[in-house]
Amino acid sequence: MAIDDEPLALRQVKSYIDRIPQMELAAACRNAVEAQAMLRDMTVDLLLVDINMPDLNGMDFVRQLHNPPLVIFTTAYSEYAIEGFRLDAVDYLLKPFSFADFNRAVGKARSLLELMRLRDDKAPAAAANEAEGGDCISIKADYKVSLVKHADIIYLESEGEYVRLHLAAGSTITTLFRLKNMESSLPAGRFMRVHRSYIVNLSHVSGYARGRVYLDNGEYVPLGENYRDTFREYIERMHPAAQQL
Repeated sequence: MAIDDEPLALRQVKSYIDRIPQMELAAACRNAVEAQAMLRDMTVDLLLVDINMPDLNGMDFVRQLHNPPLVIFTTAYSEYAIEGFRLDAVDYLLKPFSFADFNRAVGKARSLLELMRLRDDKAPAAAANEAEGGDCISIKADYKVSLVKHADIIYLESEGEYVRLHLAAGSTITTLFRLKNMESSLPAGRFMRVHRSYIVNLSHVSGYARGRVYLDNGEYVPLGENYRDTFREYIERMHPAAQQL
């Protein structure tokens, strides 16, 4: 899906897509509000998003999506680049960009998509293995496979295509895996996603307040608005005496 309020920019993106056999333009939208409505009824693999648009800019549009597809920002303003990559953008194309630049960025997205699909295919088998294997999860990192006990994981943090596990011993392990796939390999009764970039071990939660989840190692992670109600319901159910903050 391409989103840009400039008709010429949309036509250029369409012409570039037409030159790449592996790509198909699912929709071309003149603003983010139109794109929001269309995404309720369709699924896409990649968003090509302008930033400066009326009513809702591209950054805010992507930020409010729950489990967004891959994103490439297209803009005439270089000052948004850092914020764009903080949103896990695949690439940031500065207008006017050439077909070579576009093809390079799309190639990165295609490679990531293939990795994601491969891991999605493996996720059910991994979840089954975890059910059989008990209280551990196998993590491939640093050229070896480590068995990590669920109880030793305090929280998990997304870093783009990687997940960093923060452990009770104060150490961390970083592995090439997407957070949503890691989530499916963990027991739902013990772990909960509290932010698009964070999963916490519920047994290590010490409290919450003002958009933060506090952990028993002295750290805290953000509590995302889309996950707040589910987390509060869990706290109230498991700890009835807790006061809602």
